[in-house]
Amino acid sequence: MKKTLELLKILVMVAAIYASASAWADTNKPTVVMVHGAFADSSSWNGVIRILEKDGYTVIAAANPLRSVKSDAQSVSDLVSSIKGPVVLVGHSYGGPVISEAAYGQANVKALVYVSAFAPDAGESAVALTGKFPGATLGPALATPVELENGGRDLYIQQDKFPAQFAADVPLAEARLMAATQRPVTEDALNEAATAPAWKDIPSWWIYGDKDLNIPPAALRFMADRAKAQQTVVVKGASHVVMISNPGAVAKIIQAAATSR
Repeated sequence: MKKTLELLKILVMVAAIYASASAWADTNKPTVVMVHGAFADSSSWNGVIRILEKDGYTVIAAANPLRSVKSDAQSVSDLVSSIKGPVVLVGHSYGGPVISEAAYGQANVKALVYVSAFAPDAGESAVALTGKFPGATLGPALATPVELENGGRDLYIQQDKFPAQFAADVPLAEARLMAATQRPVTEDALNEAATAPAWKDIPSWWIYGDKDLNIPPAALRFMADRAKAQQTVVVKGASHVVMISNPGAVAKIIQAAATSR
């Protein structure tokens, strides 16, 4: 009888420890850091943020300078370094190369999520990856570049072409607002070669639309397969801004990355 009581006490203690650990894990979810891409801003994540915050996640939508892969990645890396605990890094479009570089050597980054995003290997650029596959129509949709004092050039999408090119599955009124508030990316940034792709060492999750006109879906599939994606979701009919038109699907895959073991 005494041994039975002792065994029961041990079982109760184990159950209490397990329950405590489960509660701790639930309240210590990874911080989700989101990095927007070219021709967009942090507000492009608003729909996804609402869902994640409702589910108890801390979310930071980083302001991506869109100046160069190296400097943009450094700004994100500095932010990640300031966060205690695990981080899930999420990148859209040009934000993909940025998170790939920013996560390199960061011990607290547990997962990468690519949302209609580039994941270049060392020596590759966003422009080079786009050119490997047919289907991109961004070039003809670009406005006349803005010449910069340092000799570089800022790129914008023509406002009248923006809705169809960038956000075809977003309500027209909203797409027009996005066109007016778009942030330019430098031409050099899109042509800058990657140096340290973290997706080779950190598990990645992917989601994109099959109607993306900025990055060919075939290119996105190629990059996801090359990165040995843990999961790849293709949203039928979705444009380049799948996180705006389908925030639920994007939030779901981020949660899958966040809860992975």
